[in-house]
Amino acid sequence: MLSNVVALSTLAAGVGAGAIIDMRSRRVPNEITGGLAAAGLLLAAFGVSGVSLASSFLGLVVGLALMMPGHVLGATGAGDVKLFAAAGTIIGAASMPWAFVYTALAGGLIGLGVAVSRRRLKETIGGTAALIATRGANAAEIDSPRANNRFAYAPAIAIGVVLAAWRM
Repeated sequence: MLSNVVALSTLAAGVGAGAIIDMRSRRVPNEITGGLAAAGLLLAAFGVSGVSLASSFLGLVVGLALMMPGHVLGATGAGDVKLFAAAGTIIGAASMPWAFVYTALAGGLIGLGVAVSRRRLKETIGGTAALIATRGANAAEIDSPRANNRFAYAPAIAIGVVLAAWRM
């Protein structure tokens, strides 16, 4: 039981710090993602996280693989990809698909809330549809500071991975 508390606390602290910093600066520092990944691997190596060292490392790889397409399309930043992958070292490979689903749902809800609050729901839905349909051809348009449609995604990652950790 104590090991679950230690692992969940480490996870919550890492993704929570990443979320707070992302909301303030729109960046997730490498010190956060690297530290979380190292902590996850160490917890696994010492048998504290409840996942094997192999599953911890594979969780990192699965996290990168799941988030990389969104980054390539311009929908997420590199820090988001690294934060999600780092969380995989704590929850392990088997929980990463659940974490991805929960993160996507949380991100969608947050995105809708941001779009409504900025009075641009129609534009946001249209831009998202175009991003998917064109395989990212409109990413530069979406990335434009004038578009006012970007938001910090690390809070969605924090929600998603913590929910997935509770499933464990």
